[in-house]
Amino acid sequence: MVEDGFMNVQDADPDIIVDLKYATTDNFTGEVIYDFTTAIARTGTVKKLAKAAQSLKQQGYRLRIWDAYRPVASQAKLFAVVSDPTWVAQPNPNFSHQKGVTFDLTLTDMAGNNVEMQSGFDDFTGKAVRNYPRTDIQERNYQILLKAMTDAGFVGYENEWWDYRDSDMDAYGPLAADPNDYAK
Repeated sequence: MVEDGFMNVQDADPDIIVDLKYATTDNFTGEVIYDFTTAIARTGTVKKLAKAAQSLKQQGYRLRIWDAYRPVASQAKLFAVVSDPTWVAQPNPNFSHQKGVTFDLTLTDMAGNNVEMQSGFDDFTGKAVRNYPRTDIQERNYQILLKAMTDAGFVGYENEWWDYRDSDMDAYGPLAADPNDYAK
């Protein structure tokens, strides 16, 4: 569902855990990349995420958001550290996180503990690719997350198991926002 404008993900589902890694030093740069802690995305994209979150809750899981809308200036900071488009896209207001149609996320139990996946967030060693060999428990967790997200209308980026983009992403044009305007 294409709905322009932005929305706070926790307005759609307050049980979604927001843990924006680039608002802290706990990321691959070791620096704070942006000055907000509110996860926003395009309204239609957030509504799809809420469907995935609801499906997962029925199975005893929650979502943890590591990144959502990312301003172009923040993307430029990330690209300055890792200038490899396999892992970090070039700054472009009409692409992915920068137009608010992509989430970096993982699965947690209902208490908010991350479940086991094949790698950590922003692992650039190759362990993050979607076809990387997984243990049985990692495969089970990956498939639960993948099914919920694809059923809700997302597609996964082949090089990052945690990256999900709105299947309608091309229907959205560039649009900037200040996530602080959407804080609760």
